[in-house]
Amino acid sequence: MKAVTADPDALTRMLTRLKLTAIRDQLDSLLDTATRRKLTLLDTVKLLCEAEVARKDERRIQMASSIAKFPFVRTLDGFEFAAQPSLDMKLIHELATCRWVGNGDAVLLLGPPGVGKTHLAVALGREAIQRGYSTLFTSATALVTALTKAHHSARLDERLTHYAKPKLLIVDELGYLPLEANAAHLFFQLVSRRYERGSMLVTSNRAVSEWGAVFGDSVVATAILDRLLHHSHVITIRGDSYRLREKRRSGLIPQRATGKELEKST
Repeated sequence: MKAVTADPDALTRMLTRLKLTAIRDQLDSLLDTATRRKLTLLDTVKLLCEAEVARKDERRIQMASSIAKFPFVRTLDGFEFAAQPSLDMKLIHELATCRWVGNGDAVLLLGPPGVGKTHLAVALGREAIQRGYSTLFTSATALVTALTKAHHSARLDERLTHYAKPKLLIVDELGYLPLEANAAHLFFQLVSRRYERGSMLVTSNRAVSEWGAVFGDSVVATAILDRLLHHSHVITIRGDSYRLREKRRSGLIPQRATGKELEKST
């Protein structure tokens, strides 16, 4: 098998026209590999196709990650499970298979600030993208603000369609900041539109029993939870804040700090 064809320029033009850019860019090295391994013609074609599929998957993941609008890159491999002993690592890795996304289920990640909820949300979102599921990440405040603005400009249905379209919608930091007065009704409309059609992952520092206070409407909050909890995985992290732990390590706050000492250190 020759590494270079009789008319390499013509072959390059054909591969470019067919958009087989990985084969085009790696042709010589791929053929050298095939020769070194003494591959059959069929196995050589398979090797070329694998390179092309890998390139296309890489570009698809990059584009989907950009569309998802993750605030940063986080992976499950980078999560310190040892620092959060209350977290079931096996359950998180089961969620990483994204069967729950395919089923249209919801995941609620609950716990105090700084325990890694957003890290897990982004990591699970990336796992969903790798498995071909469209994903969108937004903070709860940005989501409600966008829906409120759309409502006032008579474009609510358009904005609801936008947030209902991804297979997985990640809503981060629900309960951290005050929401718009009509937030409960707008959020309910979104949850209803996605119910049993698309998955949602919500992170919150408030227990579900406190969501009535979060939304300022206990009746609508109950209706929201009724839909979210119907097919759901609720994970509560009862650990220490990463940021506080680092301050303790550096000696900025005592190992057993009081509330007043914590306020002075932050």
